[in-house]
Amino acid sequence: MSDVQRVLAEAHRREWAFVLAATVRVAGNLDVAEECVQDAFVAALTTWTERGVPDNPAAWLTTTARRRALDLLRRDHTLRTKLPLLVGTAPSDPAGPHQGQDEEAGVIPDDRLRLVFTCCHPALAIEARVALTLRLLCGLTTAEIARAFLVSEATMAARITRAKKKIALAQIPYRIPPSYELPDRLDAVLTVVHLLYTTGHTAPGGDRLVRPELVDRALDLARMLGTLMPDDREVRGLLALLVLNDARRATRTGEGGRLLLLEEQDRSHWDGRAIEEGRELVRQALRRGRPGRFTIQAAIAAVHAEAPTYAETDWREILGLYDALLEVWPSPVVELNRAVAVAMVEGPAAGLAALERLDDDQRLAGYPYLAAARADLLRRLGRLDEAADAYRVALGLASNAAERGFLARRLEAVTAGTG
Repeated sequence: MSDVQRVLAEAHRREWAFVLAATVRVAGNLDVAEECVQDAFVAALTTWTERGVPDNPAAWLTTTARRRALDLLRRDHTLRTKLPLLVGTAPSDPAGPHQGQDEEAGVIPDDRLRLVFTCCHPALAIEARVALTLRLLCGLTTAEIARAFLVSEATMAARITRAKKKIALAQIPYRIPPSYELPDRLDAVLTVVHLLYTTGHTAPGGDRLVRPELVDRALDLARMLGTLMPDDREVRGLLALLVLNDARRATRTGEGGRLLLLEEQDRSHWDGRAIEEGRELVRQALRRGRPGRFTIQAAIAAVHAEAPTYAETDWREILGLYDALLEVWPSPVVELNRAVAVAMVEGPAAGLAALERLDDDQRLAGYPYLAAARADLLRRLGRLDEAADAYRVALGLASNAAERGFLARRLEAVTAGTG
């Protein structure tokens, strides 16, 4: 790979959201903006190879994409004004796609966050809003989004296509929503930021466990939300959740990228300042009334962060928090995590019984963590033949290299134990 290709690949990972969001404000149409941004990256490959990489690649890409969008708008305006002259009617003068946006520009202080709110339009189903935003703004692949939603790639591709068509047919405007509309879109926005973070925290596939560019982007968006809506309980809860989980980033892998479980991590290398910030955010969120799903998850993360050692973790408190989480957010993934907490409180047999209730849930049919959790509980019960079978299932479903390496080592260990 050439130096230019490397710079472009890095720019795509880190700057796609900035460039697309800035271009949408000119184009007024996501499909057009996406096409213009893609054209800018193609142009960069040729221009930068001939003239060298600019000092600010993101600015160059943004300027090029916006100029392309303006060219398309001028061409479209020319067609709309000249064509009526040919058929003898007066031209109309509709408002431009970005007209009127300056009045609301100060409500949301960042182009990326503005576009997240714009994509999360109430006319779309919540799954479509989140998927479309993750695909277009956050640069996730359709396969990555499908794994996050526990559906097939084909299903997710169809869902995103339908969302785009609905936007076009309903003529949903790509504008900055006024401040009074923000609360109706907030849950979808929080879900987008959370899924963006989880995809970066544990990458669904590839050689790296963590995709730091996605983690950092999610943290930036969460902090901007905190500035925008400082009194909202769930906004604080989400920021707390992200900050507390990210405090462990440096200790989650060992030599050669080997995955380290929570009990293996060196807690002295956790980010103490981030943990204290997260704990204070949790306290602030809990003081604001009945907690929602993000605040409760943040409270669970805080219990883990506060434990001096893994053995001193208050699993009974964590189990109680998972019970509370299920009340506000019934989810098979929450059920799975609760079963792990049950195993820590009542023993692996009780945890295994809790897992069995999820066997018929088709949403987890391709979810590697269900098989991995079952394998671990069977291993702890000494049922090594069954554990080996479960590890094989998990290994067949996992796509991340660090997780596959961990599962392969566990499989090798339990197989040696059966012998």
